[in-house]
Amino acid sequence: MSGSGAGERYPREARITGGRDVRRVLREGRRHRTGPVDVFAAPSPAGRPRLGVVVPLYGHTAVARNRVQRRLREIGRRDWLAGAWEEGREVDVLLRARPRAYDCDFPELREAVLGALDGV
Repeated sequence: MSGSGAGERYPREARITGGRDVRRVLREGRRHRTGPVDVFAAPSPAGRPRLGVVVPLYGHTAVARNRVQRRLREIGRRDWLAGAWEEGREVDVLLRARPRAYDCDFPELREAVLGALDGV
């Protein structure tokens, strides 16, 4: 993840996409709970930092779910992943939205996620 704009990219190798990896992080990871988000962190078998986002519908529309998902992905990518990559951290982080995430605006959601990521 080197070069110009490295903090702006979200390359495939930095994503947790498979169900097996998601379940592993949920099972083995340490959880940091905030109002709108649960943050799970576990050692990465890939040897580099990776980020995943899980947003259940909780009775909301797919449009609302996608908005929350985009916001969480953006926060993780810009504010955590770039720094973790430069520091050489070997950790998988999974952001799982809670029902309250649907009611948060972007700054409020960002503050909650970053507060939880401080413990990672």
